[in-house]
Amino acid sequence: MLSDIHFDPFHDPGKVSQLIASPAAQWEAILNSPDTATQGADFTALQKTCKAKGVDTPFALLASSLKAEQAAQPHPSFVTISGDLLVHKFDCRFQQLAPKATEADYSAFAAKTVAFVALQLHETFPQSPVYFALGNNDSGCGDYKEDIDSKFLQADAQSFAADVGKPNTKAVLAEFPHEGDYSAVLPTPFHSTRLIVLQDIFESKRYTACSNAKNPRAEAEQIAWLRTQLQSARVHHEHVWIMAHIPPGVDAYSTLTGGSDVCGGKPPEMFLDSSAFADAITDFPDVIRLVLLGHTHNDEMRIYTSALGKVPGKLVPSITPVNGNNPAFTVAQVDPKSATLADYEVISASNQTGIDTRWAQEYRYSTTYNLPDFSAASASKLLADFSTDKSGTTAPSESYERFYFVGGPGIAANLKAVAMKLIWPAYTCSITQTSESDFRRCMCPASLSHKP
Repeated sequence: MLSDIHFDPFHDPGKVSQLIASPAAQWEAILNSPDTATQGADFTALQKTCKAKGVDTPFALLASSLKAEQAAQPHPSFVTISGDLLVHKFDCRFQQLAPKATEADYSAFAAKTVAFVALQLHETFPQSPVYFALGNNDSGCGDYKEDIDSKFLQADAQSFAADVGKPNTKAVLAEFPHEGDYSAVLPTPFHSTRLIVLQDIFESKRYTACSNAKNPRAEAEQIAWLRTQLQSARVHHEHVWIMAHIPPGVDAYSTLTGGSDVCGGKPPEMFLDSSAFADAITDFPDVIRLVLLGHTHNDEMRIYTSALGKVPGKLVPSITPVNGNNPAFTVAQVDPKSATLADYEVISASNQTGIDTRWAQEYRYSTTYNLPDFSAASASKLLADFSTDKSGTTAPSESYERFYFVGGPGIAANLKAVAMKLIWPAYTCSITQTSESDFRRCMCPASLSHKP
């Protein structure tokens, strides 16, 4: 399980003209060639011009991570990437280095970068299906922007169709170009199990079409498609995993750092524009076994709850170290009969460059939390225990706080751990409560109890 790769083809600005002029199949040779003479100065200038907050994933780190993934599990049943393949500020970087390029040139280069990442995964795991979701940075026109039936989505469909396995190729080619969604049958030995993939940028409150216009039709069509897929799975007694990029529910970080007075009546910050995605999940707990997500770059859990039942959610940590975290990926064990996530381990890098990097186990879920699996029952028990522990000081809570931000005992991780202690009660409300009203009820039980 991978997420938030944020591969940077602009890390050596002097090579970009070659990349623009070459097919994705030739990029590895270009990227492996010696750095241009002014690489360091050019990259520093580009970072400054584009106001980049940190360094994403250069080719050296991407190659190092792929080598480590292959060493950890040479023949996985399948591979998932839950969005954000492209570097942050992709549009600014491209415009600076190709100032005469057209909008079509931009879309083509973005699609070619996606194709290169897909090709690297395919060459690393040639016998395994690889399933990609797109994230908010994965666009043919800009962050949180995309058009239905765009050239970018059409090109990505071609890139991904070869990797999802023969039973799914036609579905990807037919479904993906519209909104970046598709449904794939998981391979043997899985029984009656499918993966439903969404490009949920269309549900973000920051989403616009490439023209900057709003397009509410995009979300409505996507949710209708999702519900049709889930209803079909219910009728055919299938298990389902859902994979998307942006988590449904409350954005605790933005809520708390933005100073939103939730207990004073202000709404919390939400990741998505409406509850439609979360409602679809919670309406089908008999079908959905796991929701696989990314976006925050952290190693996180969720539980999606309604009167009908519970669905566990897993946020996969990032390959990019842009937030100061160490790169990480996840190796999971899945029960093929029930499609339950049985166990997983997070493997992280010893540094953030990809050069002379050692990859080692960060932790294993089963031994850290002493639970038999990551089913709805186990996840809901663990997260309920987090909520009960208001000080965040039990052994499971402290483990979660430590591993939430991948980086071990370093200064950045320690600072994150301190912050987690301060915000722990609010954070646990965000991972157990999906709606605004339920989050406020969890956050502010005393104030609500005095209201008529």
